[in-house]
Amino acid sequence: MTMPSALNLGYEYREQVGPEAAGRTVLDYLAHRYRHSSEAAWRERIADGQVLIGGAAATAPDVLRAGHSLVWRRPPWHEPAVPLAFAILYRDEHLLAVAKPRGLPSIPNGGYLTHTLLHLVRRCFPEATPMHRLGRGTSGLVLFARTPEARRFVSAAWREDRVEKAYRALVAGIPERPAFSIETPIGLVPHPRLGKVHAASRGGRAAVTHVRVLGDRNGNAVVEATIPTGRPHQIRIHLAAAGHPLVGDPLYVVGGVPAGEPGLPGDPGYRLHAHRLRLPHPSTGRSLELECPLPAELRC
Repeated sequence: MTMPSALNLGYEYREQVGPEAAGRTVLDYLAHRYRHSSEAAWRERIADGQVLIGGAAATAPDVLRAGHSLVWRRPPWHEPAVPLAFAILYRDEHLLAVAKPRGLPSIPNGGYLTHTLLHLVRRCFPEATPMHRLGRGTSGLVLFARTPEARRFVSAAWREDRVEKAYRALVAGIPERPAFSIETPIGLVPHPRLGKVHAASRGGRAAVTHVRVLGDRNGNAVVEATIPTGRPHQIRIHLAAAGHPLVGDPLYVVGGVPAGEPGLPGDPGYRLHAHRLRLPHPSTGRSLELECPLPAELRC
């Protein structure tokens, strides 16, 4: 169920100023670091007393020093309407696996605070800690740890490549090979609205995606993608780099790079679903395989 826009309670964004920001004015730093708002908007917020340095109201020309505590007291705002629901796929005293609907953000970001999967899950399971996240336009399985011990165990299993993730996606065109791997490095590249965004980059970090073609959908292909590595937006970037971007992707085009007038990473439109997750159970060590039912357009 998609709920209408609702007014939340506001939020305090806190950070400690690093050496790279030392010597810059408050206005210059905020306007360039957080490009979702204009310089005029930040000037108005500072004048309204919403921005603090060391607990005191800041002024636009104040100069930052490394170690400063910088706070933006964002007043309550109306969050965009999204599907406010999730389904429980698995639950025991150690782990919780849920199905995230397409369109619901995983965690607070980009104007979303309470309209997120994390907020919804913690209303029922306040102890739950997400072990990974999915893009807003991606549906499917999200795993939570319910104890500190389970969180440490799963985190170690992820670092040691003992967690297997499989996704389904609808891509443009039909790949020539029925199965192939993509190893295009992924790193930060320029984005006109965000400054930087992850994309295919020769100087990026190593990444591997294994792809199997499963079926034909009117000249486009349903594929399964498994990712031993977990770079941001990896499947979207890699399939685009291979010449088969996700159908409807507003950001990544052929080559695995942003479009000429790119959307934002969280913009919906594409079809990507986290279908299966296999990991050792934190209590028994035995293999646990979890699945999230497929949407109709990705079934074969």
